[in-house]
Amino acid sequence: MGFVHLHVHTEFSLLDGACRIRDLIPRVQELGQSAVAITDHGNMYGVIDFYKAAKAAGIKPIIGCEVYVAPRTRFDKVHSLDRESYHLVLLCENETGYHNLCYMVSQAYVEGFYNRPRVDLDLLRSHHEGLIALSACLAGRIPQCILHDDYEAAKASALEYAEIFGEGNFFLELQDHGLAEQRAVNPQILRLARETGLPLVVTNDAHYLKKEDSRTQDVLMCIQMGKTVEDPDRMRFGSEEFYLKSEDEMRSLFPNEDEAFENTVRIAERCNVEFTFGKYHLPEFKLPAGYDSLTYLRELCAKGFAARYPDAQAEYKKQLEYEIDMIEKMGFTDYFLIVSDFVRFAKDAGIPVGPGRGSAAGSMVAYTLYITDIDPMQYSLYFERFLNPERISMPDIDMDFGDTRRGEVVDYVRRKYGEDHVAQIVTFGTMAARGAIRDVGRALDFSYAETDVVAKLVPNTLHITLNEALKVSPQLKEMYDGDERVKTLIDTARALEGMPRNTSTHAAGVVITREPVYHYVPLSTNDDTIVTQYTMTTLEELGLLKMDFLGLRNLTVIENAVQDIRKREPDFDMRTIPNDDAATFAMLSEGRTSGVFQLESSGITGVCVSMKPQSIEDVTAIVALYRPGPMDSIPRFIKNKLNPQTIRYKHPLLQPILAVTYGCIVYQEQVIEIFRKLGGFSLGQSDNVRRAISKKKQAVIMAERKAFVYGDPSRNICGAIANGVPEQTANDIYDEIIDFANYAFNKAHAVCYAKVSYDTAYLKCHYPKEYLAALMTSVLDSSVKISEYIVECKACDIPVLPPDLNESNDYFTVTPGGIRFGLAAIKNIGRGFIQKVMAERAENGAFRDLEDFCRRMCGTDLNKRALENLIKSGACDCFGLHRSQMLQIYETVLDSVTASRRKNVEGQLDLFGGFLEESSDPLPAVHIPNLPELPRQELMALEKETTGLYLSGHPMDEYRPLLAAVHAAPIGQIMESFTEEGGSFRDEQSVTVAGIVQTVKMKTTKNHSMMAYVRLEDDTGAIELLVFSNALGQFGSYLHENAAVVVQGRISVRDDKDPQIVLNAARQLAELEADPLPAQRPAQPARPLPDFRTLYLRVPSQSAPEARKTLAILKMFPGKSRTVLFYADTRTQMGGTCRPEDVMLDELRSLLGADSVVLK
Repeated sequence: MGFVHLHVHTEFSLLDGACRIRDLIPRVQELGQSAVAITDHGNMYGVIDFYKAAKAAGIKPIIGCEVYVAPRTRFDKVHSLDRESYHLVLLCENETGYHNLCYMVSQAYVEGFYNRPRVDLDLLRSHHEGLIALSACLAGRIPQCILHDDYEAAKASALEYAEIFGEGNFFLELQDHGLAEQRAVNPQILRLARETGLPLVVTNDAHYLKKEDSRTQDVLMCIQMGKTVEDPDRMRFGSEEFYLKSEDEMRSLFPNEDEAFENTVRIAERCNVEFTFGKYHLPEFKLPAGYDSLTYLRELCAKGFAARYPDAQAEYKKQLEYEIDMIEKMGFTDYFLIVSDFVRFAKDAGIPVGPGRGSAAGSMVAYTLYITDIDPMQYSLYFERFLNPERISMPDIDMDFGDTRRGEVVDYVRRKYGEDHVAQIVTFGTMAARGAIRDVGRALDFSYAETDVVAKLVPNTLHITLNEALKVSPQLKEMYDGDERVKTLIDTARALEGMPRNTSTHAAGVVITREPVYHYVPLSTNDDTIVTQYTMTTLEELGLLKMDFLGLRNLTVIENAVQDIRKREPDFDMRTIPNDDAATFAMLSEGRTSGVFQLESSGITGVCVSMKPQSIEDVTAIVALYRPGPMDSIPRFIKNKLNPQTIRYKHPLLQPILAVTYGCIVYQEQVIEIFRKLGGFSLGQSDNVRRAISKKKQAVIMAERKAFVYGDPSRNICGAIANGVPEQTANDIYDEIIDFANYAFNKAHAVCYAKVSYDTAYLKCHYPKEYLAALMTSVLDSSVKISEYIVECKACDIPVLPPDLNESNDYFTVTPGGIRFGLAAIKNIGRGFIQKVMAERAENGAFRDLEDFCRRMCGTDLNKRALENLIKSGACDCFGLHRSQMLQIYETVLDSVTASRRKNVEGQLDLFGGFLEESSDPLPAVHIPNLPELPRQELMALEKETTGLYLSGHPMDEYRPLLAAVHAAPIGQIMESFTEEGGSFRDEQSVTVAGIVQTVKMKTTKNHSMMAYVRLEDDTGAIELLVFSNALGQFGSYLHENAAVVVQGRISVRDDKDPQIVLNAARQLAELEADPLPAQRPAQPARPLPDFRTLYLRVPSQSAPEARKTLAILKMFPGKSRTVLFYADTRTQMGGTCRPEDVMLDELRSLLGADSVVLK
């Protein structure tokens, strides 16, 4: 007796399988089964998680995959012939089988992907060793032949698979989920087994764990397909039997197939794949002749040490030798050589490289190899925070490169180690609490409003679960308990919450391997990028070299600014700027932080103003403190900094450790040093305790208190008392450490980023034109950010000039008169054409007029559309004509130039082969009409149309006094409030904003009424307005493109979208001057009506669609006014409360009819 499930789909059969690994293994134990397989559709994403969970529970894990087999070859991709593929289950018998399966699954994505990742028979033939194959479900090749009444083809396919995999390695699957197709297929499968002698297995193609989970899995399928559960045309499983059944349940389906059951156990016994964790597989670093890794590392470090520390102290040399010895003992010499090599390549190629990132900046070896540029001795950083000799783990050196050239470094690594030895890394998007509610709501056919109400009751706290939300949100719990539909929604969302929803590519992660990557892990593709199927954490556990190659925009900004500065100061070098520039720190203290790396949000700007930083150490503290948690310590830090006499140390031994942060514990390195200096711990021991405290390991925290205070001779820890610290003081210090260690920041990382902050601030302070030009170039695709920086230019008295064909380059350019807009910002102007314009201008001088420009650029990519946009943007203003005039004549000029050129080309040869003389006739003069210039508002509209920005001003300029009168909030402030802690605006808040309408998109709702999405922009940002049907009817005439309007409404925030405003009222800005505060006008702000009124609503019935929608609307306006719902069919009433607002009443009248909505 015995049975093993060999065909199981976990949550990594994305939006299809619902056997969650965390629940699968306990369920297998509960069923008394000793082994189980993982066979996800076409991928191996979940293999390692599955393996670890099974091993931890004493269940044997069987590694496999249900692959898709192409009908022809994996290279054939003709829709009519290749759109379908066959299923086949492959199980790994041994390590060879695992490597072969990894290779085939990888090739299925890299070579065979067509709708799905596909292998073919050639791959199966060449990589079958170590694999056991099962014929799969109804989608398998053999069942499909049977369903098409072609038994002989089914037989031929079965024999072909048997021949490919070898005797005893191919099995015919029997499944019974109560489907009519299976009743037709199974007898023929049994016949095949009799006629061919092929063995049988029983499987259940499990997609969920229990029968009652079928509904949840059905919803999951709907989410995948974008369908609702009621959609008659969607794919369905056809029964509720695809669950992890007990052996008894399976035997009741196949009572006469004992051998098939025994075969499942035999297969499980044969499958013995073991993974080794913690064994490193570093790529081979090619050394110069005559060197081994350690000798070469020592030589490179010695050269760097001599340059970095020309007057080195003995302790510095001792630290370097200590680190090299530790690195060699841990086996990581090649790791440092590999990193040093590609960083050296980047620097030699002129690619911007950051000063460091993370704890690696604490290593003197990294500093002397020029991997980092932060002196660990100067900033009291510790090697043990990076590599702890008492807790050996793979180093983790992450690197920042200029964002536009990061790819060059990755390409270098690919060339050096081989294309198939380098891959990027997968990440998974999961269904978070709010997202799960929205996904399930759509699948269950809830209206947007209904789902939105429920989702918004989940607190917007990072990583909160629905179970936690039900505990902390009384309104959510009330809805859950009082509304059966909401209960179903939340319960289903809870079942799916946390499941992977989709894959994407890690923004920076790259893996480099000794053998081809597919030898260790399977690969897949995301948008043509080859990625590992295992996540970064799993790759590290398997001992593979993983690195983060991050693209940091600010490094590019610094480099571009430096290149501009060198045009007037050829010897300028960022490495020689002073690190204590008073003017730079004064600028930060005044709050002029816009455009400064890490310091430009309004909240952190306020900290700069209050703290008045005077050193990079101060900036480091700001970077470290401005985070949730430690942010609460900022007032104390500032108070101590500004009033040193208030600083109190619990013991004098703390002063040298905490003086740099004015008596406050800010950094992890300070925690380490307190344990070392006061408690007598080694640096490695100190870091281990720090980690335990940050992870809240209470048993360790309690045990280490005793060691800190009293010592632990077994570990050579003397304790604080032995170091002269009183017992009570030592306990008090330990308590403070526990309070702060959880929030303490890695100083090495903070210093690295503080240095970049300082560098950008220095450039802004002393070279503002060059810096701001580079800064705006870096955000060329964000009109909002460019608008923000244009405002900053104005604050710095730097004119931002419109594009100019005789001055502009491709990007923003520094000129004597200010910063000139780049031609690349103009729509329909290609980079190639811009380069030709710049080259022509450099070779033959400035363009004299429009005709000269057209003549000299004729034959390039210049066309009427491009020329029109150049004129509209102002780039042709240098020719001395009004834009109104040039827009009248540009087509004639271009046609004339083109015709003249064509005439010259066509007349080059006469009939006898002789050259004709080129016409010297001048171009016919183009009449220039005497037209006035276009109105200023129209010119700005043309600039916006062609560049996405207002260049010569802003349409809101003339309304400034009016905006102050109506207290209009800057849109940029509203948007920023939801990107950082402690913003001044909140969800559901009523606001007034004003701006220019950019776009209007109309949409028909499910109620067949019209609504609009309106994009409104002022000079600080842009926001989307939601305009529902009644508001659209009242105010729609104001909402057209380029209209200047003032809007009153309510902020609405969804977790997956930027903030929006639900419009209650709108007015044209021009009307405000004549009638700023009308007494009774529709444009008045939506106002809460008095609480003593009662709202009466007549609804057809409790089950009517109107009832559901009415409740959803009421929930969107919580308040204290009494509400009575009268159900007409039963003549019963239901009470409640709400906050009646005009927009709400309008929606209800539209839904129920005006006579059914009474407020009195």
